[in-house]
Amino acid sequence: MTEPIWSPCIQVCFVDPDKQICVGCFRTLEELGRWTKMSPAERERLRPVFDARRADYEAARKRS
Repeated sequence: MTEPIWSPCIQVCFVDPDKQICVGCFRTLEELGRWTKMSPAERERLRPVFDARRADYEAARKRS
């Protein structure tokens, strides 16, 4: 039996056309496409990147 794949997905799938990221999970289109092919270590390394993208995105929305 295989271990489940961790995912930041919150089932709110909407890609910001300017940023080219999903504003639900904050993955890029490339990351979304490769997600199941990445190793667990690769996915884990991206976890703080998603948090940073979310913070940047939310800060930019507040400024506009």
